Amino acid sequence: MRSSNPVFSRRGFSRDNGYAGFNTAPQAGSAQGNPYAQNPYAQNPYAQNPYAQQGVGAPPQAPATTDRMTMDDVVVRSAVTLGTVAVGAALAWALLPVSGTSYGLAVGSALIAFVLAMVQSFKRTPSPALILGYAAFEGVFLGVISEMYNSRWSGAPFQAVLGTMAVSGATLLIYKAGWIRVTARYARIGLAIAMAFLVVMAVNLLLVAFGVADDGGLRSFGPLGALVGIIAIVLGAFFLTLDFKQIEDGIAYGAPRNEAWLAAFGLTLTLVWIYVEMLRLVAIFSSND
Repeated sequence: MRSSNPVFSRRGFSRDNGYAGFNTAPQAGSAQGNPYAQNPYAQNPYAQNPYAQQGVGAPPQAPATTDRMTMDDVVVRSAVTLGTVAVGAALAWALLPVSGTSYGLAVGSALIAFVLAMVQSFKRTPSPALILGYAAFEGVFLGVISEMYNSRWSGAPFQAVLGTMAVSGATLLIYKAGWIRVTARYARIGLAIAMAFLVVMAVNLLLVAFGVADDGGLRSFGPLGALVGIIAIVLGAFFLTLDFKQIEDGIAYGAPRNEAWLAAFGLTLTLVWIYVEMLRLVAIFSSND
């Protein structure tokens, strides 16, 4: 299944991408001298085991499965990518005081992160350097805007982090419980809604830029802005389900290990989306207190 992100599309894992399945074809001569060859129900000490170390006297083992993606690979690379975002954000918070200069650096970092993400999205293979570069510059952007929000709404970034963790954890539990089935129809409907949302937000941004809409338009700090923020977070949860399905399919179909970087990249994009929207939502509710 091909997954997508609120801003970028990325190559998914599917049965027709050349990674499907393991190489289970028997090797020539593997039954010679094998007393279990004709008994399909007996445990076969000579059977090809892709997970066991090759023993003395056993048939040569194909190394094809050693470079397959596992959940551990996804977890480790996601931790590295998100950790890079966190380090970049912490450094930006500590070293860049709230000022016009820091805002300019934040915008510049966001643009660089966008370009790096776009380049990676159009590459046929994952590039750890591009992904970690994106994470670093995205972290700088998040650090500056988080400090900005914290200076006006004390504690907002911490609440946004907790909210992001809550949404992500709840989405994962619902997905694993089978309450949400990520089918092709589910993906099409969700992506259509997401695209419509992005188009509306782009039009709103243009109206605000030309002074047609006041106070941010649909992105104001009022009830309408809160409603839009909630919709955006729900869409973020939807994209998380696509990410989970992409990872699950990649592992099931035997995607190469380096594809774990794409999984980490996709999760990072989605979590950043949810965090930014959660930060705005916390600020809106704090303003109305």
